[in-house]
Parts: sequence; structure tokens; C-alpha cells
Amino acid sequence: MNATIQQQTTGANMTAKTTKTDLQKIGGIAGLIEAASFLFGMVLMFTMLAPYGMGELNPVETVNFLAENQGIMYVWNQVIYVVFGIFLVPLALAIHERVKDGSPAVMQTATIFGIIWAGLVIASGMVFNLGVEQIVGLLPADPNLAAATWLPISAVMNGLGGGNETVGGIWILLISVAALRGGTLPKLLNYFGILISVAGLLTMIPMLNDMEAVFGLGCIVWFVWVGIVLLMGRK
Repeated sequence: MNATIQQQTTGANMTAKTTKTDLQKIGGIAGLIEAASFLFGMVLMFTMLAPYGMGELNPVETVNFLAENQGIMYVWNQVIYVVFGIFLVPLALAIHERVKDGSPAVMQTATIFGIIWAGLVIASGMVFNLGVEQIVGLLPADPNLAAATWLPISAVMNGLGGGNETVGGIWILLISVAALRGGTLPKLLNYFGILISVAGLLTMIPMLNDMEAVFGLGCIVWFVWVGIVLLMGRK
């Protein structure tokens, strides 16, 4: 009987270990996808979508630009908001599993912020999709009404997560602090995470909103780094 119990315990431990390893691999792949989505979004923002991204257009010009580029705007939005938000969930869970033993309370808080961030960016993307559809429908009959309609839609989208990186900055900051305490991620990665999280937190100050680009570029490196660490399975 003791032998049977021991075999069952060993089997359960092996299953748990396999599940944990699988989660780490999924998280690693998710981290690389997050980096790719950030890079894709930033490349388009500074090239094909530069007039919109750089804020060079007045409201009427903005809605005309959105209507003329509806297809590419839809793809851009789906990647940087919806796809990003979906894959942020397994990444947050994988990092939680990796770091939690070293600082459980901090990681619990961090993971909550990670899930909140995922929800906010997905919601922001949904608002953008529906908003563009609405203004495209209004534009032929009344460009001024379309522009006036877009302004509150844009404000809601930016408030949810398109205009600042506060929640993402908090998530990365807490992960970095927890990992430093427990030694569960490379030290250089943690210090880098603290650095870019400060850039994200600064975006809550209106005159420092340009720090969003710094945060975005830093996140590309951070996501790749975290993804590789999770896939390799060691510090």
C-alpha cells in the first residue's frame, strides 16, 4: 500500500512539474509574440500611419485618414491591442509561476495588474474598432459630425490604455522588484525592467506623454528577454 501511495505521489509530482514546464514554454512564446506585436505597431506608427500617430492632423483630417486607411488601421489595432492583450494573460501567469516563491505578496499584486492591463488594452482595441466603423459611416454625410463623434471615442480609447502606460509600468516594476528579492530572474533583466517601468509611469504626466515611445521600445527588448528566459527554463 505504501508503495502504491508513493507511486501516486511521484506521478502527481511529475504531472505538476510537466504542467509548470509547459506553462513556462507557453509564457516564453507569448513574450516573443508580445515583442513582435509592439515592434509591428511601432514600425507602422512611424511609417504608413505617421500622420495619425504623430498627431499632425486636425479632427476632420483625422477621420478622413482613418476612413482612407481603414483596412491597415484595423490590422494595426488588432495586433497592438487585441492580440497583445490576449497573449499578455499566459505571459503574466507564466511569470507569476516563475517568480512567486521569492516574493509571493508582490507577485500576487503584480499579476493582478498584468491581467488588468490585458483587459484594458483589449477593451481599448474594441472601442477603436467600433469607433472607426461609426465615423466611417458618418463621414460621407457630415464630416464635421464624424470628427465631433471621433473626439470622445478617442478620449475613451486613450483613457483605457491607448494613451498612457501606467498599468503596464506598474506590472513590470512589481515583477522586477519581486524577482530581485527572490533571485528568480536575471538581475540585469530586473534592473532594465525597473528602468523602463519608470518611463511607463511617467506617461501619466501629460507633458511627459512622449515617454510612451521610450516605454514601447524598452518593452520590445524586455519581452524578448523574458521570453527567452522562460523558454530556456533557467536564470
